[in-house]
Parts: sequence; structure tokens; C-alpha cells
Amino acid sequence: MAMAKKAAKKKAAPKKIAKKAPAKKAAPKKAAPKKAVKKVAKKKSARKPNAAFMTPLTATPALAEVIGSKPLPRTEIIRSIWVYIKKYKLQDATNKRMINADAKLKVLFGGKTQVSMFDLAGIVNKNVK
Repeated sequence: MAMAKKAAKKKAAPKKIAKKAPAKKAAPKKAAPKKAVKKVAKKKSARKPNAAFMTPLTATPALAEVIGSKPLPRTEIIRSIWVYIKKYKLQDATNKRMINADAKLKVLFGGKTQVSMFDLAGIVNKNVK
């Protein structure tokens, strides 16, 4: 009987195989995010100041009234002017970019009553030797 069952299974009608529709091109897969690789931090070398900024410059008499007559590097001259501006509250209250001139700064600014902070570097250039 066991053989009859096996033979009956073989004689059963073959199953119909459904035809597959033509495959559509799949969208390219996004690359899987790579695992974060720890980067080895480079040793920071000591930063050297630019020699051109560090050379002491002598100020004209108009500039010397504001910062003093001692020769200073360009960076210190700008810093000293800002100390003077903050001390006497000469920065414009509504537009912080503008600097209002007092009697000493008016001479330095070439007679202008108000100057932009971005003009300070040019003013310093004209008033140092």
C-alpha cells in the first residue's frame, strides 16, 4: 500500500507555474552608513605670531593723544583705541558698528564725527610710521 500512495502522488497532475512579470529595475540602494572611524588628533604646534603685526610702530601726534607715545605693535594700537572708545562710551548706541568721535578722535578721523569700526585699520595705517 505504501507503494500505491507514492504512485498516486506521482500521477497527480503537475502544478501550473505562474509566469512572473518582467522585473522592474530596482532603485539603487543607498550606501549603508559607515561606522564612524575615530581620527587620531594631530598635535597642535605652537602658533607663531606674524612678525609684521609684532613690529613696534610709532604713532603720529594725533594718534599718540589717544594711545600714548610709546611704540606699539599694530594689534596693540587697535586694542588701545577700542579701550579708549569703550572707556568714554563712544560706540553708537543704536548702531554698534559706528564710532562717535570726541575732540581727540575727530582729529584722528580726519574731521568726521562718525566712523565705521571697519575703517579703524585704515585710520591706523595713515597714522603710524
